[in-house]
Amino acid sequence: MTPPPFARLRTLSDPDRLPALRPEFAHRQPAAGLGPLDHKPRILLLYGSLRERSFSRGVVEETARLLQYFGCETRIFDPSDLPLPDQVRDDDHPAVAELREHSLWSEGQVWCSPERHGQITGIMKTQIDHLPLAYKGLRPTQGRTLAVMQVSAGSQSFNSINTLRVLGRWMRMFTIPNQSSVAKAYMEFDEAGRMRPSSYYDRIVDVAEELTRFTVLLRGQSDQLVDRYSERKDRDEPVDTHVEAAGLSR
Repeated sequence: MTPPPFARLRTLSDPDRLPALRPEFAHRQPAAGLGPLDHKPRILLLYGSLRERSFSRGVVEETARLLQYFGCETRIFDPSDLPLPDQVRDDDHPAVAELREHSLWSEGQVWCSPERHGQITGIMKTQIDHLPLAYKGLRPTQGRTLAVMQVSAGSQSFNSINTLRVLGRWMRMFTIPNQSSVAKAYMEFDEAGRMRPSSYYDRIVDVAEELTRFTVLLRGQSDQLVDRYSERKDRDEPVDTHVEAAGLSR
């Protein structure tokens, strides 16, 4: 039996309920005036834990609700059956194919990892390792915006988000300046899995707002921003016009 398309997307519960948000201080369209809004900004969210009560997933879900509040379309990928890199020959696995489809669909992404042994988790790295720089002539990550987040069991740390920034740069993504690091994450969620009002939640609102703005701002510009001389030379692809070639376009 053929599995249904996009079988690994998580359903977001209570997408319109934002109990920790003070709406009188929140813009409903933070990206207004920054670029075309002919379709909603498309954001893929990845988390780095398979625990039943996963705080990185909880942060991602709160972020997705905020992004939808700000006018974005979101998808949360469930990595529970994702194989290890190189475990399946030619990456021929439906979870890998679906993850890449979601990345190609996206205009921006959110990566949130727990910090384990001072670093991102293997689950988080496995997802990123399954996103090649080039795939079937397309680039699943290049030119997309990226927000990085982490959760910690102890005091606040920035090891995981620093690593995620390095990985985002390696994947040729535009990583936004703001970031979120939630310390003692087990204290920041109620029994229903929702974040309590706090400065940590406020920072997540800041990140979601900024990601929305940068995604719209770069919409339609990313192809030009990542156009490289070395790659044009490798493809034997001269610049478009004789005017540009002669340096007369200034």
